[in-house]
Amino acid sequence: MGKRGKPSRKVRLEDIAERCGVSLSTASRALAGEKGVRAEIRNQVMEMAKSLNYVVPVAVSCKKVVLAASSAAMIDYVRNQFTAQVLEGLHQRADTLGIEIVTQPIVERSNIAESLQEALADPDVAGFLFLTLDDEEILALTRDFSKPVVLINGDDPLMRLSSVTPCNRSATRMATEYLQKLGHERILFMMRRGRRTIERRFEGWRDAMVQSGISDVQDMVVNVEDWLPDLASDAIFKRIAQRGLDFSAVLTAGESLAAGAMVGVQRAGFTVPNDVSVMGMDDLPQAAFYNPPLTTIHIPMREIGASALDLLLDGIGGLSRPARRIELACHIVERKSTASVATPPLP
Repeated sequence: MGKRGKPSRKVRLEDIAERCGVSLSTASRALAGEKGVRAEIRNQVMEMAKSLNYVVPVAVSCKKVVLAASSAAMIDYVRNQFTAQVLEGLHQRADTLGIEIVTQPIVERSNIAESLQEALADPDVAGFLFLTLDDEEILALTRDFSKPVVLINGDDPLMRLSSVTPCNRSATRMATEYLQKLGHERILFMMRRGRRTIERRFEGWRDAMVQSGISDVQDMVVNVEDWLPDLASDAIFKRIAQRGLDFSAVLTAGESLAAGAMVGVQRAGFTVPNDVSVMGMDDLPQAAFYNPPLTTIHIPMREIGASALDLLLDGIGGLSRPARRIELACHIVERKSTASVATPPLP
């Protein structure tokens, strides 16, 4: 009991990790008795868990986790590789823990509902992961599940389900402010609208633009119908043809669009970064091989997958825990596609 007779808050795995000065995954592996944790760290974590009366979760080895992937995730897997990086991190973590990932494509709501109910009744299924999913009707099916559910690269706006994403809003604000420090004022933002995570990226760019005093924010948004580089190239080329070079930088919500934006600038007869700076988000492996190499926001994609599995497993054991939204920090990777605004020569 806490002060004044109030029940104390249940101890979480995060509390153990914080007090021991180790990562969440290290604390999890230490309590699970896995290899790869130094003996002194394992003993420290075990003693801390004991002193705090932490209920060690049930064994997870040989358990199954159902991974339901939306069509958007599968399209991205082919076109942009963001999903591929997330899945690699997830599967590496699952292999370490001895957990089987059972994939389930989301095609029709009626089929997924039946499949989820079957999995819910399977005692070997520990929980459910939903990848890149915004469908409210499907999410509603899972909110009363007796097993944990975690969204990967998505979030529940009403916080009924736990989720793991990059820090989308603060990351794009960071990128925009980086360009502003280089002297850029009119910074286009290119995106494909629809997903909540992408809207968060738009909001971060808008926050920084409004803070800097830009009044015609909507005029600086370039929408495309898909994440294909050719569409981004055409959109930039068309804008320059119609309006001239009324911007000095482009920030895109995804790396494939940044690649296309650079081509569009070059098609219009300008150069990157001397005339226009271009910046993307994701930091996929190919970003370093663009011409010029792309300045971008590094998204910890593999860590998103691994952290989602850790969060799900933290909910096993029947303990009632509030939903949590975990956002992983991102950082800028400077390459050659951005530069300071050229200072006009003195008359």
